[in-house]
Amino acid sequence: MCLVIYPNILTVGSQLSQNLNDITHEFVILSCDRNKQLLNQELNTVVTASKTFTEEFLENGFVIAEGVLDPETVLDPIIDEYHGVLDRLASELYETGKISSKFESLSFDERLIKIYQETGQAHNQYFDFSLPFQDVKEDTPFWAGPAVFNAFTNEKLLDRVEQLIGSEIYSNPVQHVRIKPPEKHLPTDDLGMPVIGATVWHQDHGVVTEAADETNMITTWFSLTDTPVESGPLRVVPGSHRDGLLTHCNDYEGNGPEFRGRQIPERLFENDEAVPLPTRRGDVVFLHRQLVHGSLPNIGDNIRWSFDLRYNPTGQNTGREAFPGFVARSRTNPDTELRDPAKWHRMWSDTRTRMARINQANTDEIPFSRWEDGHPDCEM
Repeated sequence: MCLVIYPNILTVGSQLSQNLNDITHEFVILSCDRNKQLLNQELNTVVTASKTFTEEFLENGFVIAEGVLDPETVLDPIIDEYHGVLDRLASELYETGKISSKFESLSFDERLIKIYQETGQAHNQYFDFSLPFQDVKEDTPFWAGPAVFNAFTNEKLLDRVEQLIGSEIYSNPVQHVRIKPPEKHLPTDDLGMPVIGATVWHQDHGVVTEAADETNMITTWFSLTDTPVESGPLRVVPGSHRDGLLTHCNDYEGNGPEFRGRQIPERLFENDEAVPLPTRRGDVVFLHRQLVHGSLPNIGDNIRWSFDLRYNPTGQNTGREAFPGFVARSRTNPDTELRDPAKWHRMWSDTRTRMARINQANTDEIPFSRWEDGHPDCEM
């Protein structure tokens, strides 16, 4: 067994004070086996420090703010919307004979797992508020409902974002929902690995095009459910944002069979310094665009359900210009702010129509990636 103690994880305790500069440090005590598989964690609040929210972000490349999003008014309506999305998915699969029942008597978690088991695949696109880069069809599913939009434009969330990038805030279209069921209930791929597992090591700067190299993009990550270590939360490498953009290797397998696809080889950074970030529903993690991070596998009993939303100063390139963003906040010109969720949905619907005409059958009229094969860093 091994023990990892990291004393620099920040939480902003809203219950302590209305002052945004009140913070606490916590020890995270982790036990792991020889394969570094996370088994448990314990949090012990110890001291109140003097660093501000922004200073901690700049030093470590991340910061956790507690209780930013109200579970009852922000998160529960999103969950209610997604019950309807799951209804639609179940109906479509049942009508085409791909599942034996709609499983309407089951809970959301149980129903989703049953559908994934019977179909042998994940159906992430039905729940996502983004689109694929290739082979989009006129009927490719996505979800951009009003409760989801309300999270994007939540005033308390934007208050925090404003502390980091200023008051002219643009919602960057690099955005996703991630629903990760327990691995023990999931079907496996051709290598025997679960179809949804741990997220590979990457930097968010590395998933956008070169046009956004000067963009001050930040990531906000929050979970709709409590996310203890066993459920597969984010894991980050503190301070790694100071090393700049690292090479991301296409179809790389050198980090282990559980990690497939584009990722950063572990030899390029201090992966043994990585720490997990367990959170409660309503907490928000803020990530620097060059922070190396990924996520752990879900070895627990409940789904891990999270949003990652990105913002940048208005006028800067998003690095994904083919997809629609919008002005989320403007102190100088508030009339430019988007406040109509129906318009946001139409923007994505129109984008789907455009994408259905391009990037088909391995063509890339609009490139979404900056990385090419053959980089020396990618040799295994």
